[in-house]
Amino acid sequence: MSAPARKTPTRTILDDLRRARALVVHPRDEEGTLLVDQLRRLGCEVSQAWPPPAALPPDIDTLFIQLDDADVRHLLPAIEETEPAVVAVVAYESPTSLKAIVDVNAHGVLTKPLRPRGVLTQFALARYRRGYEGRLTSKITRLEETMKGRRSVEKAVRLLVDLNRIDEDAAYRLLRDRATAARVPMASVAESVVAAHEAMNGLGLRIALAEKT
Repeated sequence: MSAPARKTPTRTILDDLRRARALVVHPRDEEGTLLVDQLRRLGCEVSQAWPPPAALPPDIDTLFIQLDDADVRHLLPAIEETEPAVVAVVAYESPTSLKAIVDVNAHGVLTKPLRPRGVLTQFALARYRRGYEGRLTSKITRLEETMKGRRSVEKAVRLLVDLNRIDEDAAYRLLRDRATAARVPMASVAESVVAAHEAMNGLGLRIALAEKT
């Protein structure tokens, strides 16, 4: 049995575009129709709205939005919350349009007059940049969680050293062994120790965690 064919980078990009659920916020004029038709030819799911809607549909992942003819500031919180790939559509290179591009956190830009050529490039670029941002955000979140866990472990170790009169290595092993026995992350045990100490300290009590004999 032959191995399945490996997708080329180009095929992977096109497959991603076809899975997109796009909203086009653009007047229903010739250029708006051109943009919608071009996106549909690429195979993705497309809807259109004008004037700008009061809210963004919850199921979209890509937003094409004209910034010249209407105020879209009311959509900024929704864009920040749902984090779609954003392609700004502008007719003028002015300080106002540049600020609007930044405000919507555009990942790509289409300039008027719109032409079929260029839509694919900006569409793919916006999707890639949005994905890259998401991966960076996930890495940062994991790093922050790791650092928070390490700080909790260090604090719990210091507490156990002070309260149980043991050295740091013994305190660390104690936390590790309890985490292994409970099948939970070591940081979770450390956070419980710190929280218990703070709660009892607030009541004027003292916590001590000794090794099992």
